[in-house]
Amino acid sequence: MTAVLVTTPKRAVLALGSNLGDREQTLRDATAALAERFTVVAASGIVQTPALKPHGVDRDAPAYLNAVVIVETTLEPEQLLTLVNGIEHTHGRVRDEHWGDRTLDIDIVAMDDVTLDNDKLTIPHPRAASRAFVLAPWLDIDPTAELPGHGPIADLLASLGETAEPYEARPLI
Repeated sequence: MTAVLVTTPKRAVLALGSNLGDREQTLRDATAALAERFTVVAASGIVQTPALKPHGVDRDAPAYLNAVVIVETTLEPEQLLTLVNGIEHTHGRVRDEHWGDRTLDIDIVAMDDVTLDNDKLTIPHPRAASRAFVLAPWLDIDPTAELPGHGPIADLLASLGETAEPYEARPLI
């Protein structure tokens, strides 16, 4: 594995989700925690989607609230992952079940031109191009954004034929 050294600030696109507890407050608190550590370039409003499990949509599980936050960081991707995992843990995240219900999930979706694929982290996120709950709030705050290797997020979202239901248009911060 080759470490990716980030020496100048990079923009990291972070997708936040919660389907347990006070979902909205958890997303707002997590965004505030990110703002304590990074420059927040943009924060989306909140969208709501049904829970997605390995077998597909689970309408019996609590619905997710999702948002996207763009931050500037000089951390290496693995350092950023450790930091966001710590924020998840602070908010009661438990990793008992793959794609299980959770109080907080923070995924690194993209990080400027960084590409990485190892046992801990893949950038860009391998499923972001097919997730309206990532693309819709990202498009809201950066209409010209592109997912590296996949193209403009507006085109990706349009190709899905679906979007995410607005929950709270007010940005997280």
